[in-house]
Amino acid sequence: MRIHLFITLILTALSASATPPMSPVTMTTVTNPAIPKKVKFAGVDVELDRVDMWERLDRELTAMTYTHGNTLLTLKRANRYFPQLVPILEECGVPADLIYLACIESSLNPIAVSPAKAAGLWQFMPATAKEYGLEVNEYVDERYHPEKATRAACRYLKSAYNKYGNWESAAASYNGGMGRISSELASQLASSAYNLYLTPETSRYMFRLLAMKMIMEHPQRYGYHLTADQLYQPIECDTVHIDTTIVSWPEWAARHDISYLTLREANPWIRSKKLPNASRKTYIVNIPRKESLYRSTQPKHVYRKEWIKD
Repeated sequence: MRIHLFITLILTALSASATPPMSPVTMTTVTNPAIPKKVKFAGVDVELDRVDMWERLDRELTAMTYTHGNTLLTLKRANRYFPQLVPILEECGVPADLIYLACIESSLNPIAVSPAKAAGLWQFMPATAKEYGLEVNEYVDERYHPEKATRAACRYLKSAYNKYGNWESAAASYNGGMGRISSELASQLASSAYNLYLTPETSRYMFRLLAMKMIMEHPQRYGYHLTADQLYQPIECDTVHIDTTIVSWPEWAARHDISYLTLREANPWIRSKKLPNASRKTYIVNIPRKESLYRSTQPKHVYRKEWIKD
């Protein structure tokens, strides 16, 4: 009798401590972004009926849509940099759609540096930057100069376009190099990078451009809902021309009533606390206006109405 009671007590205790049944789990709905029959890039229709073309864009658009942090930051930064950079492309005869190359290269972070030491909005390697007219040394690195780096990128892209006759091959060469793209076009008897068998990174590159264009033109279709107040505003600046040695940039900044931090953020091409300038080269230094440095007094601009909620 005692044994029977003892067993009953144990079974009762075990039953009381058992894990209760799990409640049904409600999963977040994940929607595949719609892929159209064709997209337009640099004024040319890109047909997507071919299976590999559809799937390659589907991969990049899906990945970019759900890489929320980088895509969202790129959208917010675009409001600051597109007004400055797009007119340069147009002035240089490069289609405005090529601005998306800077978006996928750096997420529009002007001080981005890759593991391979490519730098700036357009991710130039040091040798290529010098080849296309940028100064790169321990005191000045114009890869970080938004305007000058954009003009250098335009020179590269125009040169590549003149070689290939289409912008997708020019863009592919920005990633894979002109030598490789020229060789592969010839050996594979192709006229467009869309039709080349390339390394995975370069093969994906053109479709990342297309995906970025689609999201940047209609962000709300892909789940990105921003208000005007959340977009990064352009920093309005006055400029000072200098053609002498700067012994101390922090002291120079103080004389112009800004901090060294503000000076460096407004002029990321400055790479040291001093600037030897024996050649007396002229540099243009941005001095941010006070009202542009505070959210409460910043002029508010929205570069594209599609970027904000109605």
